[in-house]
Amino acid sequence: MKKIGIIICSRYQSCGGGKCFRSVRERTGGFARYPKDEPLEVVGFSSCGGCPGGNIEYVPEEMKKNGAEAIHLATGFVVGYPPCPFINQFKQFIESKYGLPVVVGTHPIPLKYYEAHQKLPYWKDMDMAEIAGDLMKEARTVMESYN
Repeated sequence: MKKIGIIICSRYQSCGGGKCFRSVRERTGGFARYPKDEPLEVVGFSSCGGCPGGNIEYVPEEMKKNGAEAIHLATGFVVGYPPCPFINQFKQFIESKYGLPVVVGTHPIPLKYYEAHQKLPYWKDMDMAEIAGDLMKEARTVMESYN
């Protein structure tokens, strides 16, 4: 069984996690990397703590104590407006301090957000295709089902 933690953007701190947990079950988005026959257990779910990410310093430690083998930064970091300017720093810090791999993305990008962001220059300036590559690989029909 693979154990993971999920950190969401604080702008969405009241999110119930429905799309993320659906994606865990369906193995879509950031969870497509895990075999469908391998059980996944979410051992922690928290917000970043708000800009510039105060919880990033200690929440991964709690998740690691609970057995997390990887941390996922939720899709909201990518498709929120504006996208989180700290994504790369969060990833580097967690991987360096806690030795846990960080995946950018949970559920697939809803198609309506993907199409809106594609038209804006910051999407390419931030190199979102590099930062959240797994999310860009989803079929259009899957992205649309997450609208």
